[in-house]
Amino acid sequence: MNLVQRIQDIVIKPKETWPAIAQEQADTASIYTNYLIYLAAIPAVAGFIGMSLIGAGFFGVSMRVPLLSGLVNMIVSYVLSLGMIFVLALAVDALAPTFGGTKSQINALKLMAYGSTASFLGGIFALIPSLAVLGILASLYSVYLIYTGLPELMKCPPEKTVAYTVTILVCGLVAGVILGAISGAMMPMRGFRIGSGPLDLFTGIA
Repeated sequence: MNLVQRIQDIVIKPKETWPAIAQEQADTASIYTNYLIYLAAIPAVAGFIGMSLIGAGFFGVSMRVPLLSGLVNMIVSYVLSLGMIFVLALAVDALAPTFGGTKSQINALKLMAYGSTASFLGGIFALIPSLAVLGILASLYSVYLIYTGLPELMKCPPEKTVAYTVTILVCGLVAGVILGAISGAMMPMRGFRIGSGPLDLFTGIA
């Protein structure tokens, strides 16, 4: 599988790409090593660069997360995002019969891995913290990708696809809140590095 080509195909022509994905022979290890480990690195690395190296500017004051905190947060968020895909895939698989679909753990993982492509790509906006909100638009497109993939991978009837998609979205939001709390709790230092001309202060945030 060509990584760049797969990204282009799933983003530009998802309806044509999902049937091909459904027919591919794959396992958990290959999906992670050939695809997810690269895509998940985009928001993690971009977030570190944006918040710890570039910083966010507010009213003429530049604020940056301390480097140590930023590095730890990058690693933790990267690992947790990989884990989140697996957990959501388990939820998708478990929910399949409820929405008239067919259980398949590997197809559920394919759905979440490739369906999350746009969301991971949108993480590049974290390079400039003021543009990070644009990543939300990319995440919304990932919801559409998952919607188009459900009938092919989980054999969900068309009339139940919307409800299935909404349920997955809710699961994703809940998981995101939980993992965000875990990530925040594991930060070695809470705070922003504030640079204002010659001033270079550290302030703690409870």
